[in-house]
Amino acid sequence: MSGPRPPRTRKILLSTALGLGLAAGLVAAPAASAAPPPPVAAPLVAAAYSGHESEAQNKAFLDAVMKSVASKRAAAPNSLAAVTVYYSTANAPSFRTQIAQSAQIWNSSVTNVRLQEGGNADFQYYEGNSAQGSYASTDGHGNGYIFLDYRQNQQYNSTRVTAHETGHVLGLPDHYSGPCSELMSGGGPGTSCTNPNPNATERARVNNLWRNGLVAFTTAS
Repeated sequence: MSGPRPPRTRKILLSTALGLGLAAGLVAAPAASAAPPPPVAAPLVAAAYSGHESEAQNKAFLDAVMKSVASKRAAAPNSLAAVTVYYSTANAPSFRTQIAQSAQIWNSSVTNVRLQEGGNADFQYYEGNSAQGSYASTDGHGNGYIFLDYRQNQQYNSTRVTAHETGHVLGLPDHYSGPCSELMSGGGPGTSCTNPNPNATERARVNNLWRNGLVAFTTAS
């Protein structure tokens, strides 16, 4: 949604860029020295927050996160009673509050998966300037990240931006034509929309994906 892409963000990812389209002037744009997303190995497929939704791109991110979680459960089956997805905020310090709020929103909205900050993360958050705005991306091999764009997070409600992008990690696609009450409508309803909460349909879909999806994924693996 603004500014040049962070240095070294190369267009190489067999990836998914599930753009959002919101964010709020809750965050003053920090110095543009934030670490860029790590280079990975296949062409980036980009979708602006107001662009076209892609079920295939969205599923690639979900599969990558599930693969990471499943491998941990296989290595230590008795240590993870619940399905927990770990994330890192090390490369997005300016948005740590919004990320924590987003995790709390999702943890109070769904029962079959939990988000928690911690080491050996299943995905990471990054911050900086990007012409794409905020987006979620993965190489499809267990490496995924969410990028939070400074300018977009000044124009739109920042917690909604972060919760929306995190929704992609949990398996939800963009639906820009939806109302403000629908979290995955992203920036479609405009900058006045500040709702950071998923609606009942979105909550049910995530619960269903993580109730049946991880079991199927683990079995297939």
